[in-house]
Amino acid sequence: MDYVIKDNTILIQLDRRNIAHLRFHVEGRSLFLDSTFTPPEYRGKGIGSELVKASIEYAKKNNLSIVPVCEFAVEYFKKHTEYIDLIKQG
Repeated sequence: MDYVIKDNTILIQLDRRNIAHLRFHVEGRSLFLDSTFTPPEYRGKGIGSELVKASIEYAKKNNLSIVPVCEFAVEYFKKHTEYIDLIKQG
């Protein structure tokens, strides 16, 4: 799924009117995943997971650890323990 990163936001254009997004900010060497949004008619279709995967790519590319803040990201990383090495501890 294609995405763009603009102004600390990862965006996925779903159709002509709908966009899903993940807002983040960087502090030091940490990428904070602040919030995710998927329009109701697209929920349950893996769009939120694609947003988090895009943030993982961004973190790896920029040598950042990840701090999941929003509930969706927290739950994603609980289910996908293969990324535990990216999560900032402490």
